[in-house]
Amino acid sequence: MKVTVEVDCTPLEARQFFGLPDVQPMQERVMKELEDKMMENMERYSPEGLMKTWFSSMPQNAEWFRDLFSGVLDPARSKKT
Repeated sequence: MKVTVEVDCTPLEARQFFGLPDVQPMQERVMKELEDKMMENMERYSPEGLMKTWFSSMPQNAEWFRDLFSGVLDPARSKKT
């Protein structure tokens, strides 16, 4: 014998039926907090912010980037050195 039961309900209705807690308010608070933290740190991950971080840690990085980009833009110059 084969019995098939089809239940048509929303996820919220299924959670309520099985007695599971409603976690939607908690999820909304967590997502809001995550969004706030991301927006606070957005400046740090902008191109300007990344360049400041890279160049402030090691001043020679600026020279390395300059040499790298000058070699890419002028291939003849990079072969001379």
